[in-house]
Amino acid sequence: MNYRRLGRTGFEISEIGYGAWGIGGGQWQGGTDDESMRSIHRAIELGLNFIDTALAYGDGHSERLVGRIVREAGRRIYIATKVPPKNLLWPARPGIGIDQVFPYEYIIESTETSLKNLGLETLDLQQLHVWNPEWIGHDEWKRALEELKSSGKARFVGVSINDHDPDSALELVRTGLIDTVQVIYNVFDQSPESNLFPLTQKFDIGVIARVPLDEGALTGTITEETKFAEQDFRNYYFRGDHKKQVVEHVNALRSDLGNVDGSLPEVALRFCLSQPAVSTVIPGMRDIRHAESNIASAEKGPLDEQTISVLRRHAWYKNFYGV
Repeated sequence: MNYRRLGRTGFEISEIGYGAWGIGGGQWQGGTDDESMRSIHRAIELGLNFIDTALAYGDGHSERLVGRIVREAGRRIYIATKVPPKNLLWPARPGIGIDQVFPYEYIIESTETSLKNLGLETLDLQQLHVWNPEWIGHDEWKRALEELKSSGKARFVGVSINDHDPDSALELVRTGLIDTVQVIYNVFDQSPESNLFPLTQKFDIGVIARVPLDEGALTGTITEETKFAEQDFRNYYFRGDHKKQVVEHVNALRSDLGNVDGSLPEVALRFCLSQPAVSTVIPGMRDIRHAESNIASAEKGPLDEQTISVLRRHAWYKNFYGV
């Protein structure tokens, strides 16, 4: 495993982190807690030392599993979690005030709940789970994040940026009040490269790249016949003709890649890690096989410029999350 500095936090974290949304259950069907635990333990054996979870993942279930893992790990594991929006709207909606989403007391109470779930006294990183640039001038979030740090409840603070909207956090980064950003970044959504990444490098802000495999689209396993459980989030994400669109784009991508060495997921992960602004990439990996293959992919290092130039042509403006 290779390690990178998480911006000005100074944490040296694994290039592949663990995205713990899927192990919370609820929106992700299939798999068991035992299987998830084995997967994370195997990833830790292979050098992973960063886990990203959230209070909203399974109503705290993901955090409780992660807490067990940290206590059993026998080594330093960095833990990041998130405060869910109080109105439970993802992404943040324009025109809705911060008093309905992140009031001061709510941020503090949510953090205390997460600490209890995890069995920790201090979080390495606490994040707001959505962001709206309309809130930039308000004091609630500023006071709350400052309180978390001064009280020792969180060492550092950050924001998880709204889906496919990296520029919405540019002014926030310039304030110097956050230490990290979490953003969608993958072969299809390369938009953070234009404005966000240069700014995070200038201000030494850590970057957590989420959805590196586009919720499974970049695994190359999605077909027009793929079925998901009724309550599975992917059933919504790949609704309508989305699976057909994915197949067309993935086939074109594979054709352009030609004889490039490595599977599509491997190339997709290495693409993210070829970007020097990225501190870590957090795929979900609920079984040992995926944990091993993802970490092995990262160990091969960044892609060559020729392959990256091919992938540049496959940026795809879309939003399957919808609102």
